[in-house]
Amino acid sequence: MAKLEQAVRQENLRDLLSVLAIGLAFPSIDTLFGRYRFEVIARGELWRTYEELFHEGVLAEGNVAVAIAGPNWRIPEFMIDKRYKE
Repeated sequence: MAKLEQAVRQENLRDLLSVLAIGLAFPSIDTLFGRYRFEVIARGELWRTYEELFHEGVLAEGNVAVAIAGPNWRIPEFMIDKRYKE
């Protein structure tokens, strides 16, 4: 199983979105979750969580369609632990 697939399947949605949204536009994130964790799309949880991260200041509007880290962004635990490092 690829490391990105592992992360999508295993990590907390909020933590994972706070990292992925900084490098990917939402359509790419949607495709990724559609492939490995469709249930969060089916329940509307993916979009709702994405919007909440902006309202809470975890993410902010960036250039084009990619978000930037907002004033309340914190490094998620899985990144500190380097769980998916090559």
